[in-house]
Amino acid sequence: QVQLVESGGGLVQPGGSLRLSCAASGNIFSLYVMGWYRQAPGKQRELVARIITGGSTNYADSVKGRFTISRDNAKNTVYLQMNSLNPEDTAVYYCNAFRPATGYNYWGQGTQVTVSS
Repeated sequence: QVQLVESGGGLVQPGGSLRLSCAASGNIFSLYVMGWYRQAPGKQRELVARIITGGSTNYADSVKGRFTISRDNAKNTVYLQMNSLNPEDTAVYYCNAFRPATGYNYWGQGTQVTVSS
């Protein structure tokens, strides 16, 4: 029922910035937590950042101080501002919506972020 549409990925040079967006449709009112995950080639999918309604956030140690997650509940959209990117940030980034009441997880299709000169 819930659909997540991501945008903003692409190729960027080291030290550059990108802003990812995830627009949610469907039963968005039942969702409490939004997050961003990423998966590099040959690696496990890992949590990058998540945000709960009201502003509480969590970040992976590797992105603290460089990435910022935010949400606009009126627009049903979550963002990931990525600054000071380095090649280790290269991965497919996935938007995630989690409903605590049911434990259901919904995923976007993923968007490729490549950091290279």
